[in-house]
Amino acid sequence: RRGAWTTQEDQILTAYVLQHGHGNWRALPKQAGLLRCGKSCRLRWINYLRPDIKRGNFSREEEDTIIELHEKLGNKWSAIAAILPGRTDNEIKNYWH
Repeated sequence: RRGAWTTQEDQILTAYVLQHGHGNWRALPKQAGLLRCGKSCRLRWINYLRPDIKRGNFSREEEDTIIELHEKLGNKWSAIAAILPGRTDNEIKNYWH
């Protein structure tokens, strides 16, 4: 299946991951009853559905941290995201650009 995720698909993925964990992303769609590929499920969970994701504008402290870490690490967005709890590597990269 391609295209935008539906609310129902989001609910199925969220319920499955919260109950069983993600384990093997390639096997997850079939086990959860989704007509998506594992990569799509993984990206949807990591970038949009995780309960600990922080939404909204970056604080001044977060901006300063991103600038400082980018000077040290370059475009290693995952490494930068690991230091900013609740922020995704994709969100940080998009903010930088």
